[in-house]
Amino acid sequence: MKKLTLLIAIALLIVSCKNEKTTSEEQKHNHNVSTEKVEQSKKKPLSPHTETMAMIGDAHIHIDYSSPGVRDRIIFGGLLAYDQVWQAGAHMATWIETNKDLRIKGKTLPAGKYGFFTIPSKDEWTIIFNSNWEQHGKDEYDEKDDVIRFKVKPTFSEEIKEHLEYKVDKVDDAEGKINLSWEKVSIDFNFKVEQ
Repeated sequence: MKKLTLLIAIALLIVSCKNEKTTSEEQKHNHNVSTEKVEQSKKKPLSPHTETMAMIGDAHIHIDYSSPGVRDRIIFGGLLAYDQVWQAGAHMATWIETNKDLRIKGKTLPAGKYGFFTIPSKDEWTIIFNSNWEQHGKDEYDEKDDVIRFKVKPTFSEEIKEHLEYKVDKVDDAEGKINLSWEKVSIDFNFKVEQ
C-alpha cells in the first residue's frame, strides 16, 4: 500500500512539473508576442488616420481623413499631377459629414455624408462633394455621383506644412470655414448653415 501511495505521489509530482513548465513556456511566448506588438505600435504610420470636427450653430461638421506627409517630395504638380481627381487624403477617400443642409458658393449641400475630392491646378482648384463616401482612394470615383462642385483659388506659403491638415473654423453661429493645408498650398471655403 505504501508503494502505491508513493507511486501516485511521484506521478502527481511529474504531471505538476510538466504543467508548470508548459505554463512558463506559454507566458514566455505571450510575453514575446506582446513585446512584438509594442514594438510594432511604436512605428508611426506614414499617413496617420485623423479627424476634425466643429459645431457651427446647431450644425455638426465632421471630417475624417488620412494625413500623408511631404517627406521631401514635390506634392502638387509632382506626386499629385495637376488637373487629376485626388481623394484629398491618403488611403481611403476623405469624407465630410454634416447633420444640417449647408449653403456653399450658392449651392445647397443636403445633410449627409460625402466623399470629399479635389482637382488641384496651379491657379484654381475644383472642390467636389460626392455621394460615394466609402471608397479606397479614388478607385470608384464617378463624376455622375457628384452632389456639388465649385472652384476656389489656392493660396501659397513659403512655409512647408509637413502633414495634410483640415480645419473647421467658426465664423459665427450661422457660418463656418473649411480649410485644407498641405506642403506650401492652402485652400478654404465658407459655408452657411441653412435653417
